[in-house]
Amino acid sequence: MHRYEEIWLISGISLLVIFMLITGYQTFALDMGPPSHKETIDPQKVDQTSPFDKPGITKIGENEYEVVMTLEVFAFAPADIEIPAGSTVHFILTSKDVTHGFEVAGTNANAMVMPGYIQKITQKFSEAGEYLVVCNEYCGAGHQVMSTTIKVV
Repeated sequence: MHRYEEIWLISGISLLVIFMLITGYQTFALDMGPPSHKETIDPQKVDQTSPFDKPGITKIGENEYEVVMTLEVFAFAPADIEIPAGSTVHFILTSKDVTHGFEVAGTNANAMVMPGYIQKITQKFSEAGEYLVVCNEYCGAGHQVMSTTIKVV
């Protein structure tokens, strides 16, 4: 084996090991791993299962809110959300029919919402304004009209 081949082989394997160590550190030590779908729900009984039987906004602390939301047939429920600026919002999401996306434009809030699973994400809204929420996972013929807004006042 030539010297240059050895250098490239060692370099490639070293970089692979370094990337795996960085990813492992972020996942386990910094708790940045993807959600593991620990919570499930019967998609046929979403309307009868708490907390999805009463979707809406609940104040749970000082500048902290919980938004329980269901996604179905090109709609978000509740349709519009209004919160004060500087609030931290915990979204609890599920789908009643097919896989939907949940993306708050201009933020890092982005999730895939699948029937039978409960998805939880948290987002802090520091600045006042209107934030567009869209379904970014193709869900059928009316997908392009599936949107709502979050008003931060």
